[in-house]
Amino acid sequence: MKILVLGSRGQVGSEVLAPLSCLGEVVTADVAEVDLGNLDALRAFVRAAAPNLIVNAAAYNEVDRAEQDEAGAFGVNARAVGLLGEEMKRTRGALLHYSTDFVFDGTTTRPYVETDAPNPLGRYGASKLAGEQALAELDAPAIVLRTAWVWSLRRKSFVSAMLKLARERETLKIVDDQVGCPTSARDLAEISALIAYGARHDVHAAFSEARGVYHAAGAGACSRFELARATIELDPRRAEHVVKSLEPVPTSAYPLPAKRPAHAPLDCGKLRARFGLALPDWRGSLARALEG
Repeated sequence: MKILVLGSRGQVGSEVLAPLSCLGEVVTADVAEVDLGNLDALRAFVRAAAPNLIVNAAAYNEVDRAEQDEAGAFGVNARAVGLLGEEMKRTRGALLHYSTDFVFDGTTTRPYVETDAPNPLGRYGASKLAGEQALAELDAPAIVLRTAWVWSLRRKSFVSAMLKLARERETLKIVDDQVGCPTSARDLAEISALIAYGARHDVHAAFSEARGVYHAAGAGACSRFELARATIELDPRRAEHVVKSLEPVPTSAYPLPAKRPAHAPLDCGKLRARFGLALPDWRGSLARALEG
């Protein structure tokens, strides 16, 4: 099997390369190699690569910038995704694509399931939803993993930022009224590779049969404040910290151009039922990563 990984230098893209290499030839591309906003260039690149499976870990994920750059966000997160779906349908390949909890407005009091009606609060979420819808309308051989709060120690993330700030500031003010499911990029990459492994004998048929959206996020939920506190408490190099206190603050303390969903945990039962897969508890994953 030949696999094309788009966004190969990002959090998930960089983590998925090793497990996917067990399944066949892996071709990588990042923004330096192909501009997802240029559909003609993207189509030519995909046709030249001729993959059996595309893992699309590339995205326009600058949430606040998207409010002013709607065309850029929709170009990468919607139109390019539709093109990838078209190409894999044309060549009888398959697409594994990632979406986000930002497709929801965060007003529920329970975890979201895949059949809940999306209602994005900003242009980033709207563009990611448009990508999901493009694949559905095409009836593309595509599996969409809708995830949340992805973090990595090897790339810029909320967790890596907290570790850095703990070494620089005595007091950290952290939002405590946003709740979600922290997701290890490595865990998400491993789940992705396992899905691809299960489809290895006929990736087009397997992805066509299982096509659709699946929630894939770390088990459990917490607030941003709780995630920051756990990161600092579990850091084995805590002796290097200068931070003395964490102060919970409301989202309103940090006004940003784009609204964030306040409560958007994801119910991942469908992923477990269809593939027999589940991501580990977020706190356990965090502890293992910090110890590693």
